[in-house]
Amino acid sequence: MTAAPHLAGPDLIDHLIGRGDLTVDDIADLPEDLRYELIDGRLLLTPNALPIHQVISQNAAFALEMNRPDDLVVNMEQAVLLNRRNELRPDVMVFQEEGAGRSPVPAADVLLVVEVISPSSKFDDPGHKAKRYADLGIPAHWIIDPLAGPVTLTQFALGPDGSYEQLRRTAELVTLDQPWPVTLDLPAWTRRRDRINERASRRAWS
Repeated sequence: MTAAPHLAGPDLIDHLIGRGDLTVDDIADLPEDLRYELIDGRLLLTPNALPIHQVISQNAAFALEMNRPDDLVVNMEQAVLLNRRNELRPDVMVFQEEGAGRSPVPAADVLLVVEVISPSSKFDDPGHKAKRYADLGIPAHWIIDPLAGPVTLTQFALGPDGSYEQLRRTAELVTLDQPWPVTLDLPAWTRRRDRINERASRRAWS
């Protein structure tokens, strides 16, 4: 089934919301600035992220850019095509240059997906997305949680059985050796988050 060709913008979105038979062809004409995912044929709209969420995502992307091999791309909020009924949008993604000529990027070209937990996603089971990524053979997956306590990284890698194995969970300054040497200064990220939250709170009460 395809989207109604005469609809655009809000009318097209209203036409698609609530349906469970959608494919990537149906959502191809959605506005480029719309935040959404396609999960099992259903269109899910996601709210705009808070600035601190974007700061954490940018920190991860900048860290990955350091020492990045020349034939790979680091990108934020780029969609990845799992199959015709599933298109996800991780916060940061690493993929081969060969996959950079289209959007969404084919899962076969993706080496790493990074999800940053947000208030709107914290009640979702992160294992659901992780299983989808693992089933497509994406070699590495990070979950970064900036919501409570120190900013925490959980690092996963694809195991011999095709599922993700947890390699580490840390809130410390750490240098990872996969997908290449990457240094994450998580305590610095925590301090920045706390400073932003404190100043934003002062403004809210002034």
